[in-house]
Amino acid sequence: MENLTDKSIQDSCCHTKSDVRKSHHSEEVKKNLTSRLNRIEGQVRGVKRLIEEDTYCDDVLTQIAAIQSALNSVGKLLLEGHMKSCIVERIQEGDTEVVDELLVTVKRLMK
Repeated sequence: MENLTDKSIQDSCCHTKSDVRKSHHSEEVKKNLTSRLNRIEGQVRGVKRLIEEDTYCDDVLTQIAAIQSALNSVGKLLLEGHMKSCIVERIQEGDTEVVDELLVTVKRLMK
């Protein structure tokens, strides 16, 4: 599994212009996230196949737990980049509402 450097994570800044928010991830970050998501997609297809083949429930549940862990890992990477770039930038611009937005996002991720 590839590791992202702090610099590449910080380069994934979110820009807000004309009320349109958009992330601008580096090609390295996009490639890493896409690779992880492709693996997760393959795992989900594998679980579907296990169910179709009447695989023992515990084995299917183990694979589902692995998928959830992989998705959490992607979420953590995105959250880290968001906090190190977007949140910091918006606070520096005087936008303190971003803290409330961040808290809602963290609560959503922790469900």
